[in-house]
Amino acid sequence: MRQIIVDQEIFDRFPNFKRGLIIVSHVENGLSDETISKILNAEIEERTGVNLLDHEYVKAWDSVYTNLGVNPNKFPPSIKSLLKRVVKSGGFPFINSIVALFNYISITYLIPCGGDDTDKVEGNLRLGISKGNEIFVPLGSMASETPVPGEVIYFDDKTLNVMCRRWNWRNGDFTKIQESTTRLVINIDGIDSVPRSVIEKARDELAELLTRQCRAKFTTDLLDVNRRIVDIAL
Repeated sequence: MRQIIVDQEIFDRFPNFKRGLIIVSHVENGLSDETISKILNAEIEERTGVNLLDHEYVKAWDSVYTNLGVNPNKFPPSIKSLLKRVVKSGGFPFINSIVALFNYISITYLIPCGGDDTDKVEGNLRLGISKGNEIFVPLGSMASETPVPGEVIYFDDKTLNVMCRRWNWRNGDFTKIQESTTRLVINIDGIDSVPRSVIEKARDELAELLTRQCRAKFTTDLLDVNRRIVDIAL
């Protein structure tokens, strides 16, 4: 039995952090889907021309990054990157059905959302503080780099391969969601002013969309300061 773990150090510094989870045991992904494209594009169109970078949910992550000694403009949180792409170019490409759906949820609720192929992970999926000996290969790259010691990372605690650097800034390549992905864990994150109810609503809407559009089988959960570990049977 493996686990999803948020280390106590994270909650010591950020007690209001909460992470919604969708633990998917089977899914049918696709490189295109007209219905999902319409859902995503409609939300992008609604967001175009609206300044959401100053929304309290987005600014909350700026504050977290600053607290960690990270410049949120140089290393923007994932939700900020998505919104900047909407403002600059009117959207982003359709990668595959699952990625499109969690991008839709992210810009709808203004919260970070992402997923990892659990068949590529050997140990526990852990959110913790980097020691500086972990391995990170950025999405779309083959070049390896090392996180800065003290950085918040999401990683495989057996191989020390990093799934995401600077909390939700940049994804690693080794657990990227592909058409062949059938098992994964999706994270929906909130902090500070983002209430638990918003995370639960976003999680449950995404789960329903995955069921309807991708025939997903899953369980849902939520980690917070009172429950920082969950067992998974993937």
